[in-house]
Amino acid sequence: MPRFAANLAYLFADRPLIERFAAAAAAGFRAVELLFPYDVPPSAVKAALERHGLTQLGVNTPFGREGEAGLAALPGRERDWEAAFKRALDYGVAIGGRSIHCMAGCVAPEQRPAAEAVFIRNLSRAAAQAEAAGITLLIEPLNPRDRPGYFLNRVEHAADIIGKVGSSNLRIQFDFYHAQIFGGDLIRRFEAHLPLIGHVQIAGVPARREPDEGEVNYPEIFTALDRLGYAGFIGCEYRPRGRTEDGLGWARPYGIVPRG
Repeated sequence: MPRFAANLAYLFADRPLIERFAAAAAAGFRAVELLFPYDVPPSAVKAALERHGLTQLGVNTPFGREGEAGLAALPGRERDWEAAFKRALDYGVAIGGRSIHCMAGCVAPEQRPAAEAVFIRNLSRAAAQAEAAGITLLIEPLNPRDRPGYFLNRVEHAADIIGKVGSSNLRIQFDFYHAQIFGGDLIRRFEAHLPLIGHVQIAGVPARREPDEGEVNYPEIFTALDRLGYAGFIGCEYRPRGRTEDGLGWARPYGIVPRG
């Protein structure tokens, strides 16, 4: 049976971040993931995780300036990337996290060759630091409709980058929402890249709502993940139609039931 994690940047967003841990646990989640929690002291996050018996998965590297959407592939911003990555690594270690999503950033078309070289160098150094800390690095292709200009759009490109970096500590974050919008053929593409996949995320397409609506047959995907032996968590990174708890009926058959 698939295991689901609550993405606390999207779910239970009617509460302050620190209160979302309790809400996720009460709804039946056993794990959570974060995006940019840096305004909350890591000690407070760690205490909330322990209080509610939750496993902490990943955080994102800081976003950078307005419109950058990350720094890892931006030529000329290598020192800023190093500082951003150190912040994410220190935070992730402090809260007992398992992974860090290294956000590549948005680049102009003419910068893409230089950006790829920068991305590979930055990830190579970061992977060594993360491995020493027991943290896995993730890179995630984002669709160009939601994130115009983002450097990494295709799962195939992410796999090529990982091959060039050559670190066993670098994996793909496979978001079925983004992959459907940019490429489709979801199950076959997932299976082809399974050895490189470190985490999975979901949302309905095209509206990024609960996975019980839209053009993707998620029950079939969940069956395929089980059949293929994917044993990690599946991050619920969608925008609820209303109150998060009211939209979790899709998850009841998979064990997400309110705790008594």
